[in-house]
Amino acid sequence: MNRPLRFSLLALLAMAPALHAADLLVRHVNGYTLDGQGTLQRFDALLVDQGKVVATGRGADLAKHAGKTRVVDGQGRTLLPGLIDAHGHVIDLGYVRNQVDLSGTGSLDAVLAKVKAYAAGHPDRPWILGGGWNQAGWTPARFPTAKDLDAVVADRPVWLNRVDYHAAWANTTAMRAAGITRDTRDPPGGRIERDAQGNPTGVFVDAATALVARKIPPPTAKDMATALDTAQAELASVGLTGVDDAGIDLATYRLYRQYADQHKLTARVYAMIHGTDADFDAISAEGKLAGYGGGFLTVRAVKLFADGALGSRGAAMLAPYTDDPRNSGLLFLTPAQMTAAIGKALGKGYQVGVHAIGDRANREVLDSFAAAYAQHGGQNLRNRIEHAQVVAPGDIQRFAALHLIASMQPTHATSDMNMAEARIGPERLKGAYAWHSFLKLGTMIAGGSDFPVESPNPFYGLYSAVTRQDHAGQPPGGWHAEQAMTLPEAFRAFTLDAAYASHAERTQGTLEPGKWADFILVDRDIFAGPPADLWKTRVLETWVGGRQVYRAQ
Repeated sequence: MNRPLRFSLLALLAMAPALHAADLLVRHVNGYTLDGQGTLQRFDALLVDQGKVVATGRGADLAKHAGKTRVVDGQGRTLLPGLIDAHGHVIDLGYVRNQVDLSGTGSLDAVLAKVKAYAAGHPDRPWILGGGWNQAGWTPARFPTAKDLDAVVADRPVWLNRVDYHAAWANTTAMRAAGITRDTRDPPGGRIERDAQGNPTGVFVDAATALVARKIPPPTAKDMATALDTAQAELASVGLTGVDDAGIDLATYRLYRQYADQHKLTARVYAMIHGTDADFDAISAEGKLAGYGGGFLTVRAVKLFADGALGSRGAAMLAPYTDDPRNSGLLFLTPAQMTAAIGKALGKGYQVGVHAIGDRANREVLDSFAAAYAQHGGQNLRNRIEHAQVVAPGDIQRFAALHLIASMQPTHATSDMNMAEARIGPERLKGAYAWHSFLKLGTMIAGGSDFPVESPNPFYGLYSAVTRQDHAGQPPGGWHAEQAMTLPEAFRAFTLDAAYASHAERTQGTLEPGKWADFILVDRDIFAGPPADLWKTRVLETWVGGRQVYRAQ
């Protein structure tokens, strides 16, 4: 920090009558929180009653009003508000952790070795499922083929999602099960990778993935519950007390309601319904949920998709890819279809978040929001563009004009920096991962990770936002460091502004009196230490609503 922090007792004397009602006092901490204006405050004690913050301030002052409450000694450790991921995929995180995990594999050979070992260890699985591969880091950086997979698993179908979930890779047995032949046509919004003779090679991009995925046996109720349990445990371990689940179906909605009813949710979930089709109709017919299950489940938003991803060249670009001049990516919906989908959701009072990565997709979505507002209103619903990854510089100012939130994921920049310039060239990079430009022009950024595409660890996101480097400190000085955030800006993106993006700034995001007592204890002072160490931060305890849901072993 470049300036001293204010040390303030947020509980004023006027609030004194409420201070006697408390059931938890956390003392001897190095506490930080933002206030409602986003100014960083410090404290050394936190008073909680019935899951909500009564006050933060000096331990001696709060102890006078705490009575015979439970006291937790923080042992001088740093206490922060629970962090919020504004864009993740909860059930998918659980599935990934229970399938073959290919994240971090640096070569095709390493991927194949993992798939072979997993198949040998799971002879009862009818399909081998998993994901996390990324050909951009291989040498050569080519898409894999079905023949590559056939060499290690030929007796069962294999289906492996690319790291961005916008492409997937099948073996020959999987393609045969799906009836894929040379005559199979590319579906709208999708592409089947083919060889020089027109034969499918085994990689399916965006909407084409459904041609194979629809043949996979659906997960059972037990599979889904196991995935949710697995995901919740990991989210708690990295200090996430809130998450926006960016695209749920009806089955997931039912599971969330069940968990909320049974008080089994350990993070506050803001669930976005995937699309405006049958599942939206069924869920919205039951009415919007806000703070259901004691403040743990809210369902009042819709997630739409405009295009694919940059790594698989499915992001819709205004001009062809620099490294693939015949390809400009894929739009999933026509402008009229996108406007109609946005309008349907707005018309029922649902916030809309639209996945848009390429500059063409972002422009089309901006146009569709403008058109939908003219017909339905809804500017006050805090609508969002998810990712806003590559935006034509002249379009960035339109976000603020249209009252849109940029829901962005800092680790995407540091994951993509090894291939982004090759994909789109230096000129278009001026509007890519442009956090500083958005903030300067008055657009709020809600911070997230897009897990399991990236790690759900929010300290990785804070590190990437501030340094724009990988964990080895490369490149020196940061990749396009002019677009970096300050640490207070990044911290706000993962707390107060993430809460605002999910209509929860009155109950989450800071440790102000009356808000939920969602907080974490970590092993270092992130505001006093070097930014280079941010990603190393270890969560020691996670508390949600004044209840401990995680403790490091």
